[in-house]
Amino acid sequence: MLQYKNSKNFTANTQMKISPFFERTSKLNMSQEWKRWGGYLSATKYDLNHDNEYFAIRTKAGLLDISPLYKYRISGKDSSLFLNRLVTRDIKICKIGQVMYSTWCDENGKVIDDGTIQRLAENDFRLTSAEPNLSWLELNSYGMDIKIYDESNKIAALALQGPNSRDIINSISSKSINSLKFFEIIDTKLKDINVSISRTGYTGDLGYEIWINPDDSLKVWDILIEFGKNYGITPVGLDALDISRIEASLILLDVDYISSRNALIEDRKSSPFELGLGWTVKLNDESFIGSQALRIEKKNPSEWRFVGIEILWEDLEKLYKNVGLAPELPHGAWRDSVPLYNKKNQVGYASSGCWSPILKKYIALAHVNSKYSSLDTILDFEVKVEHFRYLTPAKIVKTPFYNPKRKISCPE
Repeated sequence: MLQYKNSKNFTANTQMKISPFFERTSKLNMSQEWKRWGGYLSATKYDLNHDNEYFAIRTKAGLLDISPLYKYRISGKDSSLFLNRLVTRDIKICKIGQVMYSTWCDENGKVIDDGTIQRLAENDFRLTSAEPNLSWLELNSYGMDIKIYDESNKIAALALQGPNSRDIINSISSKSINSLKFFEIIDTKLKDINVSISRTGYTGDLGYEIWINPDDSLKVWDILIEFGKNYGITPVGLDALDISRIEASLILLDVDYISSRNALIEDRKSSPFELGLGWTVKLNDESFIGSQALRIEKKNPSEWRFVGIEILWEDLEKLYKNVGLAPELPHGAWRDSVPLYNKKNQVGYASSGCWSPILKKYIALAHVNSKYSSLDTILDFEVKVEHFRYLTPAKIVKTPFYNPKRKISCPE
């Protein structure tokens, strides 16, 4: 097993960035399996498999280090005007203490990235993203009275997700979060440490994201672990998160879509409508980058739709039974392009999928030709059994696959 004696030596030897929580996560990571996320080391799982971490998210509380997110502070007299011209959402209706999810596009209406926008004050916002966006923000802010500051290294962040997450935070917060609504943010204290807490996350469950001064990061981690012990709090890695976000039908950059900034050919680019995110697009009288192209697409719908599919169990089971095997199901989430057919003609492809432990279903997210994208449509999903390729039925179903009421509800 690899040993990390101190963070300084590790950084010097690898040139990789490490999270403010690394002193805790590196010691907890029994498998010592890591992935790169935004230039940071992120644990894939802490135990030797991710099962316990996944069920912590769905039945107790999972604690995830999300510090690698890119975070940009945008403030000044023209900050609202700037964001309204940059992203697809209507920032004017975003209230102080509210968070909005949005995409932002190029001039052809193709998605560059997606993330959240927190309105911290009248003229003060924080934008989070999966990839670096500072140059794009600065390029489009020319002539405006705003300041843009990359605070990615100045804000540590944790996601606390699961049905017990509210109770854990209430046990240590100076303010009750019972009235904090879905996609709202408040300032509070966790045992005298100043933090901001947003009711957001990437699991499709009741959950919160905690925004922290890096100097206080280890203290906050220790407090959450201590007071969350009786609530089943469990550190969670990216493997469990990946299954959760597929169940919640949440897209992932470079897996379910490619940024238009990085796509080598036009066919690899996607609009918000093609990603099932048409609800994020404001098409009023105002203009934003890509609005003209998206107005045209709204009137002449794209040939592609983003859907959820369920691979039908009985037919899949028969394929394996015919060769004398029990069905081999993916233990973790997969991120491959798997063809989908209608009468042996390819009409789309699945981009990510998993066996859902809580739903007991084999599910996937997919791009499908609009002609074949209606609910309950049966397509053929390509599967490999003992080195040979077969087709097995898959049905287009309603998404999110998993959508508990507690995700958006507040206590009575």
